[in-house]
Amino acid sequence: MNTLIVTAHPDHESLTAGLARRLQQALPPDSVEVADLAAEGFDPRFGTADREAYRGRGDTPADVVREQGRIDRAEHLVLVFPVYWWSMPALMKGWIDRVFVNGWAFEIDLEGGTRRLLGRLTVHLLAVAGDSAGTYERHGYETAMRTQIEHGIVDYVGARRGTTVVLHESERDDAAARDPLVLDAVDTVARAVLGNAPRASSAS
Repeated sequence: MNTLIVTAHPDHESLTAGLARRLQQALPPDSVEVADLAAEGFDPRFGTADREAYRGRGDTPADVVREQGRIDRAEHLVLVFPVYWWSMPALMKGWIDRVFVNGWAFEIDLEGGTRRLLGRLTVHLLAVAGDSAGTYERHGYETAMRTQIEHGIVDYVGARRGTTVVLHESERDDAAARDPLVLDAVDTVARAVLGNAPRASSAS
């Protein structure tokens, strides 16, 4: 059961980075790869080379091929990210922009429609949110975020939806109150990867 954990946060000591490490430790040894996009210096900009490859006029950039290889080796993909403006950070979004491209994640056939190529992959989300669950529910933030990512990305490439966990009030100073929520979030995703958890949940 191979799992790729992808995280995007500039601070190695952040809660986001800590969640990724805890999740790695909660899964069987030698079955997990962690892609820390910030630490690895991944370039999220969809540039000229990406555009030429998309149009069939050039080779796929080497860094994109490397990331696609990571996903090809995985059965589960876990995106661990802080919520920026009710979505994922630009670094992670740029990773998706460049990696989940036509010809690998999907194919557009003018006669047959879109072929979705990542049906073997299950995608889980672990989002770190500063606001409360009540705020997210009142304004529809979680629904909007999940529609964008689960439907707009996961469904589009034909992958399976795994568990989505939103860890609310992440910036609270009360570690005694926050730590059980962190442990529960990690446990929920770990159990989903291992095949014995519900498909969606929210830690708050």
